[in-house]
Amino acid sequence: MRAVEGAAMAAGECRGLDLMETAGSSVVSEIYRYWPELCEADHPRAAILCGPGNNGGDGFVVARHLVDRGWQVELGLLGDPACLSGDAAEMHAQWAVRGAVLDLDSLLDRLDAAPVDLAVDALFGTGLARPLAADLATALRQVLAAGRRRVAVDILSGLDADSGRMLGGVDVGAVDLTVTFHTAKPGHMLGQGAALSPALAVADIGLDGGRDAERAGGPVAQLVEREACRPAAQKDPAGHKFTSGHALVLTGGAGRTGAARLSARAALRMGAGLVTLGVPPAAQMEVASQITALMLARIPDADALGTLLADDPRFTSICLGPGLGTGDRARALVLTALAAGRRTVLDADALSLFAEDPEALLAATRGQAVVMTPHWGEFARLFPDLAEAAKAPADRGPALSKLDVVRQAADRAGCVVLLKGADTVIVGADGAARVNAALRDRACPWLATAGAGDVLSGIICGLLARGFAPLDAAATAAWVHAECARRFGPGLIAEDLPEMLPHVLGALQGG
Repeated sequence: MRAVEGAAMAAGECRGLDLMETAGSSVVSEIYRYWPELCEADHPRAAILCGPGNNGGDGFVVARHLVDRGWQVELGLLGDPACLSGDAAEMHAQWAVRGAVLDLDSLLDRLDAAPVDLAVDALFGTGLARPLAADLATALRQVLAAGRRRVAVDILSGLDADSGRMLGGVDVGAVDLTVTFHTAKPGHMLGQGAALSPALAVADIGLDGGRDAERAGGPVAQLVEREACRPAAQKDPAGHKFTSGHALVLTGGAGRTGAARLSARAALRMGAGLVTLGVPPAAQMEVASQITALMLARIPDADALGTLLADDPRFTSICLGPGLGTGDRARALVLTALAAGRRTVLDADALSLFAEDPEALLAATRGQAVVMTPHWGEFARLFPDLAEAAKAPADRGPALSKLDVVRQAADRAGCVVLLKGADTVIVGADGAARVNAALRDRACPWLATAGAGDVLSGIICGLLARGFAPLDAAATAAWVHAECARRFGPGLIAEDLPEMLPHVLGALQGG
């Protein structure tokens, strides 16, 4: 964001003072949009805590606009007003003709007397690189606690904008709304970002998004959004089943085939032209009695898998892991599938099988069209050092983020790595990153149910079968998977997810 602003100002397209004015007025607009009842309030009260930098400058603008709308504003400043400089000093001067600037103790004394309708955190913004001091964190917590409604300017103070982690682990409470500018920051979507601010508004402050982002080196990561997923709902009207690909999903033994059947049904619903379940002999009757549109192939061992793939090049994707089991057979199946060079999804057991020798798997995935889909436990088995680093305290900013560790993992594996969660992070071997944020108005907590991950693997496998590039398949699948859960709602179980795919795809197709 700093690079984008700098590029725009260096080109003479805007001034910092103008950006600050627009930012502060946008915060007020979003406050009224989010809480329209404040339009009818009689002389509402606000407490605003300003810092010594540009975030505080935004706070002065917020205070001025609120007073102009009839608010009573108590404004506290961290530090000496005489030490302010640049745009923040100018905005302080414009505020000073309207209202007083209190020190922190005086502000807190006034808040002890009565709560306020609105508390505004304009202390520190996205550039904070150190934890808040204990006394300052306490003061911010008191200010926020005094507000019936609470809003942060750009980002909650103390929250690292790169990782979504509270620097130093301090507790300042939470806000109801964050108003950020131009674009969301990683910290709004990763880690604690959504929990500490259940609502996020992104305000346009007049920057040219595409051109300035390009001049600044491009985004850190791309949010997965609806428009990018629309190709998943499109198929060639003149095509036939083999033009939509043939997916192969490997099962475990008897009594362990349910997860693979979930994956296979999801792949078929996702548009793969054909889906075959590769089944060991002991599980054939079990699987045959459960399927209709899915096909079955007898695969007793890795040699049989190798022969099947060599004899039929029309298999375009493979999914291994859900219910695959442990032992030499399962391990050999994974390595044989990877050696065949087809687009492949590795999940669950296919990852955990290599916990004792991760390099054996990573050597086979490098340079391949592979998508790994671990949760944190499986990720830690393959990348124990990265998982450990992710748990280390965030003492300074920018702190190590989920995005950082997945990017390192994808580099090692030489393939796409999708690390699950409400903040699902997907990174390709080249470092290109996507974030699917199933948060705030897209939250789907009912997705935390057994078998949901198996369905995600199947959706990815179906898209790979159809020819989608691995990164696009993984990102699209993450969005579609969450959207299925959102549409179904409470009571969701994994079997419901594939049956929601026609509704989600139909909505995508409709625009």
